[in-house]
Parts: sequence; C-alpha cells; structure tokens
Amino acid sequence: MAAFTASPTVMKALAARPVAPTAGRRTTMVVKAADLKGMIGAVAPFEDGLDPLGFSKNISEMDLKRYREAELAHGRVSMLAALGFLVGEQVEGSSFLFDSEVTGPAIDHFQQVPEKFWVGLLAFVALCETTRIQRGWAFPGVADKWFQLNDDYTPGDLDFDPLKLKPDSEEKLLDYKLKELNNGRLAMIAISGMVAQELVNGLNIIPADEALELGREPALKAMEASCAGAVDEAACAKAFEAALEVAARA
Repeated sequence: MAAFTASPTVMKALAARPVAPTAGRRTTMVVKAADLKGMIGAVAPFEDGLDPLGFSKNISEMDLKRYREAELAHGRVSMLAALGFLVGEQVEGSSFLFDSEVTGPAIDHFQQVPEKFWVGLLAFVALCETTRIQRGWAFPGVADKWFQLNDDYTPGDLDFDPLKLKPDSEEKLLDYKLKELNNGRLAMIAISGMVAQELVNGLNIIPADEALELGREPALKAMEASCAGAVDEAACAKAFEAALEVAARA
C-alpha cells in the first residue's frame, strides 16, 4: 500500500493542473458543458476524461452534477477513513480514548467502542448530511423530479472553510478542486485495498506491510499465524516487526 501511494504516477496525477477542453476530441457534449462550468476532473494521460462504462453519455447536465456531488462526498469520506485507519491502528492501546481497550485491525474497531460513541457519531453524520441537503438539494415539492440539485449549487461547495484555505484566484481554485478530486479518488481505491487486506490476513496495515517488505511472504505468513486474532494483536505485530528488523540488520 505504501509503495502504491508513493508511486511517481500517482503523485504526478495529484499535482496535475486542470486540462483544457480539446475541441473535436470529446465524445459527448455533456463533458464539454462540465468543463465550462468548472467541473474539472480530466487529468493526463486521460485528457478527454476516463469513462469506460459510459456513465456520462446521454445524460443531462443535472445528472452529471449529481454524479460529481456523489464522487466528492465519497472521496472526502474515504480520505478521512484512510487517515483514520492508519492513525487509529498506530495509537491503539496507548490512547486516552475508550480506556485504551480498542485494539486489533481497524475493521474490528467499531465493534469494540461503546454504544454512546455510536449515538454521537450518528448525530454528527445526521448534522453534516442535513446541512449538505439544505444547501445543495432542491426541495422535492418544488423541483420537477426528486433527487435534484439546486441550479445555482456547485457540487461539493458547502461554504465550509474554517482555515480560510480557499484562494481568491479562480485558476488556483480550480487547481485545488482538481487536487481534492484526485486525492478523493485515490483514497477510495486506498481504503478499499486496506479493508480487503485486513479481511484477508487479519493484521494491522503497517506491521503487515513492514513484514512483507522485510521478510517477504514467509514473514507475513508467520506474523499472521502468530498474531492474527490474538488479544494483544497490535503489540504482537509490533514486536514481530521489531524482531524482523533486527534479523534484517544482522
């Protein structure tokens, strides 16, 4: 996972600037309209956009805006999830949260937290979603159809910028939007890989990756046999990782 996120191709994509529409090369007018409205998203080497399943073909501009809203929302959640996976596993057993009793792979953390946490989490999610719906979505009784965005709403623009990071330059704003979009796309792929990896080997992400790097597949299999499912799985994996590092230096 670490090698994937640090690859030059991915980093180049994250830093890429918005690609200007190329006349005569777009396959649909919808994609052109999206470019004109600032809904950038095409990056090299896919300068005409990447849509192998044809989701953007023969759809209305409103439907395309809804797709972009969904993509941004899932990307933002995935960025938080990927960060939470790594940080949560690194501080488990030593954090002040939940009496330091939450341990093991991140896919098992939710089952270990108290019910009061779930109440607070659901209330926070409901508040966020209510705010997003009130700002961006058309009232069903007024719109022609259900599940429509307001005409003057820009997908993802919730007017939430507590750190005042939004630039004044339109060109720089488009660049920021593209970077957020690409980071969100990468995060959706990354969190899917993290969940799949933990479902397969039952180990924390970083210790498992270190074991694979230090001792290849036999070391990973040995860590899995020794630590997966153990009460002190995190401590076991870290100790196993330390032992592998010592062996590698010997």
